[in-house]
Amino acid sequence: MIWRWLICSSIAGLWLVQAATVTGRVELTDSRDAEVRKHNDYSGVVLWLLCAEGPTPLAAAKRVEMIQKDKRFTPHVLAIPLGSTVEFPNFDPIFHSAFSNFSGQPFDVGLYPPGSSKSVTFRHSGIVRVFCNIHPTMSAIIAVLRTPWYTVTPSSGRFSVTGVPPGDYQLHVFHERAREENLKSLGQRISVPVAGLALPPIRISEQGFTPRPHKNKFGRDYPPVPNDGTYPGAPQ
Repeated sequence: MIWRWLICSSIAGLWLVQAATVTGRVELTDSRDAEVRKHNDYSGVVLWLLCAEGPTPLAAAKRVEMIQKDKRFTPHVLAIPLGSTVEFPNFDPIFHSAFSNFSGQPFDVGLYPPGSSKSVTFRHSGIVRVFCNIHPTMSAIIAVLRTPWYTVTPSSGRFSVTGVPPGDYQLHVFHERAREENLKSLGQRISVPVAGLALPPIRISEQGFTPRPHKNKFGRDYPPVPNDGTYPGAPQ
């Protein structure tokens, strides 16, 4: 047990000595989402591991993109290590204004025109819900994680967490259309051997999920028709 604690600590980089892979598959059930029901699209589930004993080592910060194009954030779900920076380039021919005041780390990059970009460095771990102050249908998730061992599922739902040293871990799961109590019930302690670990299917129910309405960054309702150039109360 002491040996496992040392591997899960950041002391002398011992967690780099051996590495295994944790694999599995996620399935979404009780969904009203058309892509899930018609095409078995199980994308966008975040899974990560924390050391069950001792501190979890931090991963190196990254610089990644969440683009804005066709009035969508892409990728819709992004997972990053703590301390990473996300660029929000605007590839649309209209203005955007990315912000978050729902949870996680609040930020507001302000109004910016086509062809430009703004960035945010995330210094607090947690789930950040991203919106556009002009277009109410635009939303995204940024999972800021205090661990080097994480992944986001593709449409197949199959996942692989690589570079995991043998030891004991707590598995965490997040899906934006699952209730918090359902997600907590999916958390489990796992033991990863040198040969790696294949987990049984993880089934995430969307039953009881109700989309949470959001207002703009000023706490007001969005206008019926978006104004792509400016908006009431915007800084000049």
